[in-house]
Amino acid sequence: MMGPDSGIPRTLVISPNWIGDAVMAQPLLQLLHARHPGRPIDVLAPAWVAPVWRAMAEVDTVLEAPFRHGALQLRERWRFARRLRQRHYAEAYVLPNTLKFALIPWLAGIPRRVGYRGEMRYGLLNVIHRDAGPAKRPMVPFYAALAAPPALDVPPPSGFPRPVLTVAPEQVARTLEQVGLAIDGKLVVFAPGAEFGSAKRWPTAHFAQLCKTIRQTHPDARIVLLGSGKDKAVCEEIVAQAPEAVNLAGITTLDQAVALIAAADAVVSNDSGLLHIASALNRPIVAIYGPTSPEHAPPFSDVARSLSLRLTCAPCRQRECPLGHHDCMQKLRPEMVWEPLRPMLEIR
Repeated sequence: MMGPDSGIPRTLVISPNWIGDAVMAQPLLQLLHARHPGRPIDVLAPAWVAPVWRAMAEVDTVLEAPFRHGALQLRERWRFARRLRQRHYAEAYVLPNTLKFALIPWLAGIPRRVGYRGEMRYGLLNVIHRDAGPAKRPMVPFYAALAAPPALDVPPPSGFPRPVLTVAPEQVARTLEQVGLAIDGKLVVFAPGAEFGSAKRWPTAHFAQLCKTIRQTHPDARIVLLGSGKDKAVCEEIVAQAPEAVNLAGITTLDQAVALIAAADAVVSNDSGLLHIASALNRPIVAIYGPTSPEHAPPFSDVARSLSLRLTCAPCRQRECPLGHHDCMQKLRPEMVWEPLRPMLEIR
């Protein structure tokens, strides 16, 4: 996997475990690349997040982490760190806020180790940032701030570059052929899942009604449902009510999902990793928020609309609705999503 290189200093970035977080960390790489244009940037990432990093122009090499999720595996980390020594890292940015990932650059002898305070990481990190105050930093500033010296106040998201992913046209064409999709009209992608929990999911009946509304106006539109295998059942519920939709949840790889989103004329998504992929690909987006705040992790596309009812009980940030009614999503009606989506589908 890793052999000795020419000795040029390199930068190591240790990836978060969530797809959306990885996307929102991309501005950090833009800032690091601007500071040291000739210094290669490697990313250590779980296999399920690696395709996102491979779509970032600043990344030289993606190293897939061989560790089990949640396990300390101290001996394995020590062996892996010894191999990292061959790559001559000058600095490391530890994005997960855990002890076990801070161990790796320390064991590898990387001289400058940057990250946020947390989980007994003093000594393992030697440039420590703090997310001060009761209000957490929005995700883009949270990661991008690591490129600068530690400070209590950081600029808002508008003060940083926005996330950017790149997909080659030939990859899009190859993916459309692989999944058997012929696009004669508009391609609309729905992302009905959410890894965090059911509270972040817009109801399947609402997605199904929106699908029917789209087809009434654009009869040749292809509506594709994307997600992981965990989202397959939710997407099957939508197809049962709207058979015109195509369910690819759990069928496509993440690389293929990224390529399909890159081809989309519009994306409708819960607050999920696929939302942030669509944002970084600059696709027109309608983003649906219930128990989470659109200010914390908004889309950055040129054409984007974030929808939230902003109920008094929101944002609760709970996996399941603690009040049992799920009003933040149930009462966000399909016509409320169609209103901003319709002009997006008129864009030529």
